[in-house]
Amino acid sequence: MSDAPEITPEAVEAAVADALAAIAAAPDTAALKAARSAHQGEGSALATLNAQMRHVPNEKKAEFGKLVGSARGRVSQALAAREEELAQAELAAQLEAERIDITAVASRTRTGARHPMSLLQEQISDIFVGMGWEIAEGPELEHEWFNFDALNLDEDHPARQLQDTFFVDPIERHLVMRTQTSPVQMRSMLERELPIYVLSPGKVYRTDEFDATHLPVFTQAEGLVIDKGITMAHLKGTLDHLARELFGPEAKTRLRTNYFPFTEPSAEFDLWHPTFKGGARWIEWGGCGMVNPNVLRAAGIDPEVYSGFAFGIGIERALMFRSDVQDMRDMAEGDVRFSEQFGMVV
Repeated sequence: MSDAPEITPEAVEAAVADALAAIAAAPDTAALKAARSAHQGEGSALATLNAQMRHVPNEKKAEFGKLVGSARGRVSQALAAREEELAQAELAAQLEAERIDITAVASRTRTGARHPMSLLQEQISDIFVGMGWEIAEGPELEHEWFNFDALNLDEDHPARQLQDTFFVDPIERHLVMRTQTSPVQMRSMLERELPIYVLSPGKVYRTDEFDATHLPVFTQAEGLVIDKGITMAHLKGTLDHLARELFGPEAKTRLRTNYFPFTEPSAEFDLWHPTFKGGARWIEWGGCGMVNPNVLRAAGIDPEVYSGFAFGIGIERALMFRSDVQDMRDMAEGDVRFSEQFGMVV
């Protein structure tokens, strides 16, 4: 005979009493789970008594089997009842904790506002997406080849001097903080299938003073089209559409001859601003032109088959004469009052 307790009505009743007391005292479902393991699991008093059935004489197996089985049933019923009771109590407590008083006074926490530069950049991007263009992005830390050489800027071009460009040490690595988003256009020509219709908005870096009309870090949006049969007329129509979408149906653009290494022929373009504060007027806005054949060749595109146009605008400048912002520094200093005035409260 084993050293385990002998099956007797008293031993069975004591095991049941201990189990029922532990079940009733369990304060939550976690404690009830522990009580289940202690009083029903392997090694519990009832499990040990049940294991002793193998030593009971055959003539008494039915009697003791009924005694132990009834005891185990009582414990199982008590566990199920307590589990339901605790689950309902915990659900009620959770609902109470998550209750919202709809009569309470609204929070007076001050909200912020989206920056007007972000909003204007998104609006410009949406205009071109609506025309079927794609938005292209590229690295702000750029290789000199993409930023200058591929765009037809000679080694002695003024823009490549240290006083105009942020070069990254060591200089021998030929890395610069991009001075324009045009490198994204070159990457698009190298990576995308023809035809190409992309707009590349993003931050650019130049060694300008931080004053009312200049920022060392500012935002550009440059457009590029490469396709068969593209002319200056397509460029002019695109710029006029952009002007009307941003400044009203009477807005338009005009082109003035200029020179840019990236384009040939090249032009500055002005905006006719019909609702400018102080009266409608022409305002210089950006540069544009037909993509230089040398740039097409650098990207492996045959200029005898394909042509294209490119343009670039400063988004800070657009915000200045769209919303009558007088000082560019206000756009960069992060004062929430500026965003509340010209941005969108969120």
